This record gives sequence, structure tokens and C-alpha cells, in this order.
Amino acid sequence: MNRASLEKRPDEVATMFDDVAPKYDVVNDVLSMGQTRRWRRIVVDAMDVKVGQKVLDLAAGTGTSSEPYADAGMNVVACDFSLGMLKVGKRRRPDIDFIAGDATNLPFADNSFDASTISFGLRNVVEPRKALEEMLRVTKPGGRLVIAEFSHPVVPLWRNLYTEYLMRALPAIATKVSSNPDAYVYLAESIRAWPDQDHLAQWLSDAGWTDITYRNLSGGIVAVHRAQKPAEHRESVPVAKLRRQIKPRRSGSQPS
Repeated sequence: MNRASLEKRPDEVATMFDDVAPKYDVVNDVLSMGQTRRWRRIVVDAMDVKVGQKVLDLAAGTGTSSEPYADAGMNVVACDFSLGMLKVGKRRRPDIDFIAGDATNLPFADNSFDASTISFGLRNVVEPRKALEEMLRVTKPGGRLVIAEFSHPVVPLWRNLYTEYLMRALPAIATKVSSNPDAYVYLAESIRAWPDQDHLAQWLSDAGWTDITYRNLSGGIVAVHRAQKPAEHRESVPVAKLRRQIKPRRSGSQPS
């Protein structure tokens, strides 16, 4: 699988991640020039969970994103559909619960988690809107959702340079450091095809999440969206109103 589309075959995506699992975290550090770890720290801070609370880390892969919660005393469940990723993670961190699961049909009961998160995995889900609904279902009323995902740089010049890096430099670097460079061609194209910050915010509202805000990191290369599950059902918020809600919390064109 080496062409990106928002219509993906889950079996092909899972096989791709199984193949790159052994070196996935190392390659990510190289390709992001070390920024991945900083982005993940910001996600953990945004979650604002307490010791003893139960956290769902969806698309957790090898569990790198789950480790900070486990180390801080949270009950974290690392869920992913790639068995290869889960096996690598379980060997590294046998103390973390690794569970195989489909983001569009999660194997958890309603209201199971105090908070849910997904980092750099939502765009690989065959039906991302359904995944947002599923995360809403398994999160307790009043619980928080935090999403970190590649997005659209807000400065035009920076956006052009970033696109050039994605489509030219990233596959070339992946050829040298990865066993499956075609996987990173797919990942580059999936990033370019992904909706921008406001569109993802609207998807969250449509799924039933409230109090939606986002913060741009590295000039918009990554956006961290935050939302909350309401205590009661509510209607989705129109795009125009939603933008007014999130504007005060946005980072605008300033890199973080």
C-alpha cells in the first residue's frame, strides 16, 4: 500500500504497520527531527489526568505514547489494530495493557475511561468520524479527549516548504532508515490529504464532543485538539459558531 486516500483498507494499513513495527519509533524520531517526543509531552499535559484514572490510548502502536501515563500512575490501555506493533510494545512494557481493537468498533463498554487520546493515528482509520463517535461512547461523561495529528501549516511559505519535505525528502530519508520506505510514502500522502484544523474541529462537534479547542504546534505541522464529553446529549454546533469558540485558544500563525 503506497497511495494515500481517505478510503483505506484496514487490512492493508495494519499489514503496513506490522512490517515497520520494529523500527517505527526510531524512524519517527529521525523523520520529525526529534520533535515527536516534544509533541507527545504536550499531549500528556493537555490530557490533565490524575493518578488512578483510566486512560484509553488509541492507535498506541508500540506504546510509546502510553508510557508517560503508566509511569505517572494512571491505568492506561494501549489499543491498536496492528498486532505487530502490539507485540513490540508488550515486549518492551509488559506492565501496560495492550489490547487489539478496531477504532470504529472498540472492544470496551460505554463510559469506561476517564479520558481518551489518539496521537498521529486518526488519519489512518478507515472511518475517522466513526472513531470519534466510538471514543465518545467509551469515555465517561465529563471526560476529555485529546487528539494530536499532522495538520496544515498556517504560513503559506512554511506550508510550501513542508509539502516539499513530505513528498521529496521524507521518502528519501525513509529509504535509508526504514525496512519499508513505501510505508512512509503512504504516510506522507495521508498527511497531505488530511483535513485542516477547522474541519477536524467540526468533525468533533458532529460526533457530539463539546468545548472544542486546538493548538498549533511547529507552525501548524501538528495540531492538538481538545474536547469534552458532555453530561447530556447535545446537537452539533455549526461551523461558524464553532470557530468563534475555538479562536481564543488557537495559536494562529505563531509556531509553538
